[in-house]
Amino acid sequence: MKLEVTRALFLVGALGVASMAVAAWHEPSPSVVSVNGLGYCPLPPNSRSQAPAQPDQSLLLLMFGLSQGLHPQG
Repeated sequence: MKLEVTRALFLVGALGVASMAVAAWHEPSPSVVSVNGLGYCPLPPNSRSQAPAQPDQSLLLLMFGLSQGLHPQG
């Protein structure tokens, strides 16, 4: 291949990569959708009146057992 053709192909490839980088740079970033001034997903109206869930003893015992199993034996 001639040097001029190689330079032209390299230039076209470099411009293609640069244009794809510019297109990716200007892509909108994810953001929180806010409706009615709330920046989070509101709970359904019927779940707001319920008391918050409390963990029972078996769940706490399971979590304790799992955390103790992470320590090395020795």
